[in-house]
Amino acid sequence: MTKIIAICNQKGGVGKTSTAVSLSSCLAMEGKKSLLIDLDPQGNATSGLGIDKTAVQKSIYYALLGESSLSQLILESCVTNLFIIPSNENLSGSEVELVGELGREGKLKKALSQLDPSFEFVIIDCPPSLGLLTVNALTGANSVLIPIQCEYYALEGLGQLMKTINLIKDNLNSALEIEGILMTMADYRTNLTQQVIEEVKKHFGEKVYNTIIPRNIRLSEAPGFGKPIFLYDKDSEGAKKYKEFTKEFLLFNVSS
Repeated sequence: MTKIIAICNQKGGVGKTSTAVSLSSCLAMEGKKSLLIDLDPQGNATSGLGIDKTAVQKSIYYALLGESSLSQLILESCVTNLFIIPSNENLSGSEVELVGELGREGKLKKALSQLDPSFEFVIIDCPPSLGLLTVNALTGANSVLIPIQCEYYALEGLGQLMKTINLIKDNLNSALEIEGILMTMADYRTNLTQQVIEEVKKHFGEKVYNTIIPRNIRLSEAPGFGKPIFLYDKDSEGAKKYKEFTKEFLLFNVSS
């Protein structure tokens, strides 16, 4: 059975796309056939897997408008066992085009229902907003994974995100669960990092993963080379931590 996970935080710069690319890549490397759906008009997950987003002819945009099935949009990535449905700037107009559509919040869910069941995991990289694209992702997903950076304003805006998740549960997707909270961009040279981790654990308890992703220059460099961290520098601290996180993620999913 396919597990669909939306990676979501309306705050930008929290490591959301790095998490989407790294988790989906590592799942594929662990032998799990996986699909990454780039639902962000910036297309960073697309280019992060070595695909020229300016050359993409058909993106996720066409599935949302009902003009293509997801299977017609799937591309192979640079990672064996990992496939991607790309995005580009065309997607930025979709919220306006869908606003008058009946059932606009469920367009992605409808498309996902026709997806090849051989995929074990579908990871959705959401845009940094709580607009219609993110609502579509949360309506179509089984769970939501929330990256939170270890910085001063870490919890800022999370109340609104949780409110949105609860609204989706109440009205559009009663089965939606919190997959987990991933702390990112940790800098242990500062007292602030540990304070933020403790504050987040106080709010979310056991939903916070034990693995914490550090600030890592190699993680920042990898997208510029169109490679996930495991192909760019598998021995970097960032790669090691995302591999550790993926094993923790899989342990929970197998046991549950």
